Amino acid sequence: MSISQETSRRWQMLAIIVAIGLLVWLLAPVLMPFAVAAMLAYLSDPLADRLERLGLGRALAVSIVFVLLILVIAAALLLLIPLIARQVENLVQNFPFYVEWARAKAVPWLQAKLHLDPKAFDTDRLVDQIKQHIGSIGTVLGKLSRSGLGVVAWLTNVVLIPVVWFYLLRDWDRLVAWIDRMLPRSVEPTVAHLARESDMVLGAFVRGQLLVMLALAIYYGVALTLIGISVGPLIGMVAGLLSFVPYLGFITGFAAAIIASLVQHGDWTHLMMVVGVFIIGQLLEGYVLVPRLVGEKIGLHPVAVIFAVLAGGYLFGFLGVLLALPAASVILVLLRYLAQRYRQSDLYTEKGEPDSVFVDEDVTVNDGEASVHVAGHNDKP
Repeated sequence: MSISQETSRRWQMLAIIVAIGLLVWLLAPVLMPFAVAAMLAYLSDPLADRLERLGLGRALAVSIVFVLLILVIAAALLLLIPLIARQVENLVQNFPFYVEWARAKAVPWLQAKLHLDPKAFDTDRLVDQIKQHIGSIGTVLGKLSRSGLGVVAWLTNVVLIPVVWFYLLRDWDRLVAWIDRMLPRSVEPTVAHLARESDMVLGAFVRGQLLVMLALAIYYGVALTLIGISVGPLIGMVAGLLSFVPYLGFITGFAAAIIASLVQHGDWTHLMMVVGVFIIGQLLEGYVLVPRLVGEKIGLHPVAVIFAVLAGGYLFGFLGVLLALPAASVILVLLRYLAQRYRQSDLYTEKGEPDSVFVDEDVTVNDGEASVHVAGHNDKP
């Protein structure tokens, strides 16, 4: 292949990639249910494949997996929704106690320790602002519900996700084979290898991270409830849900549990028990759950996860946050591949000649000061 043909082929591939990226960016507002359905299909495809290996047909295997997972999700919602409702009701009932505790104890302590202006912590003004914002949110939600557009869009997504999930799961293998056939033959081996490696990373990271989130939510919720924190289950669910961002779940849950303990009990015993619960939770996450369920070799760096979530949210909104971890896992595989290609390229392996400017340069240090003497340039006969 000539240089002009190779250059033309690369420009064509770049144009295709840019066009796909632009299309995804333009359609991001309507892609959310399809992205959720694709993730569910990807996560449930191994179960259908395993049933196929046992001798079942694809349609029957997909139907069994789909029905079982729908029942599991429905059972989880039936258990969680009443629990969350009771916890939120408990939080709302105790909200005046939280405000009074902040006004009587927390704010004076901060003012005394940090020497802050008393006007900076005007709790009455803060509560009024919170009420105003809550009222404005309720007004917006009311307008949306009255217009019917918000309700229709929400119901459409709820109905659309399981439908798209079923059809994607049924045709998953055919879709993968079709994508493989449509790839340019010159890059098909490389793309196939990267796809297999990405699948390994996604399978280990995404599925493992979901199990870690579930385990942490159960642990924090049960442990905080056992030590007497009334909103312990709610704090545990929030901490587990936010744990996909490194340390965010821990910081949020720990701060909320400390405040709840001080307001509800106000003694050092419960405060130390909360600290112990979260210390054990961090040890459990770092030394048991993540190594066993996610794997240290393919885990993403915490900074990479935080950047991926923020960048995804900024570019694509909620869809970007939803796809941040899968996209980051695939990007990790691509960066490894590019690093290997770079180390094999002439740019990295070709040795350069010493720069003539620095060949005769002589650096000497006299009394802590460095002086540079360049032979052949400033020498006098």
